[in-house]
Amino acid sequence: MNSSYFHQKVVWITGASSGIGEELARQLDRAGAQLILSARNVEKLNELKESLKHKEQHLVVQVDLAETSNIGLLTQQIVSHFGRIDVLINNGGISQRATAFDTSMEVNRQIMEVNFFGNIAMTKAVLPIFRKQKSGQILVISSIAGKFGFHLRSAYSASKHALFGYYESLVMEESDYNLKVTVACPGKINTPISTNAVTGEGKAHGQMDHNQATGMPVDVCVQQLLNALVKNKHEVLIGNKELMAVHLKRFFPRIFWKIIPKQSAT
Repeated sequence: MNSSYFHQKVVWITGASSGIGEELARQLDRAGAQLILSARNVEKLNELKESLKHKEQHLVVQVDLAETSNIGLLTQQIVSHFGRIDVLINNGGISQRATAFDTSMEVNRQIMEVNFFGNIAMTKAVLPIFRKQKSGQILVISSIAGKFGFHLRSAYSASKHALFGYYESLVMEESDYNLKVTVACPGKINTPISTNAVTGEGKAHGQMDHNQATGMPVDVCVQQLLNALVKNKHEVLIGNKELMAVHLKRFFPRIFWKIIPKQSAT
């Protein structure tokens, strides 16, 4: 990663309290970025901030992606503090571990509210800033499940698919303002995402899936994410052999439908 690219840039990270978001904060701190660390758990965010080398130049801002009515006000406060926002990393979200049959409509709506509506609410809040600056960059954490559906992920996959349509449209519309958007599709990454996933009734799954436990180390994933930002990639796939499924579906759909449905859901 070209760390000088991020030096003194103001970067807002959602879902910063664990997993990919936490590791993004650590690597960007080492690169000299000024960070806004956001999630629901303020205690964890403060612990993270205190552990960072340049803690004095970072800000903790509580954000609940299920309730975004105050995002505009928070954005104004951040701009008053830093003077600008250079990069928004839309990382926050929730996963799912339940069949479509067993998932209540309430949980379907909850997943869409956080992963899609909460995500784009963050983007709409910073867009006026980016337009005024005539510059801005957004990293959107979708998923390999945003490329194809999979067992126990119906609403999660739908929410991640939706991000592609939204951001492909947005980057075209905002081209006069020099907006850059990178949509990332991580596969199996060693993070607590499965532990925090919701069941069909909305309860925590509470288990570390084998696929996550044996997945790509989170620091390697984040290095690739940041490299994609530096290179201004429109899209990046991150993972190991599971990424082959994306290419199978595109070029060899019959093989995809023979192999992928037989893969373990966890």
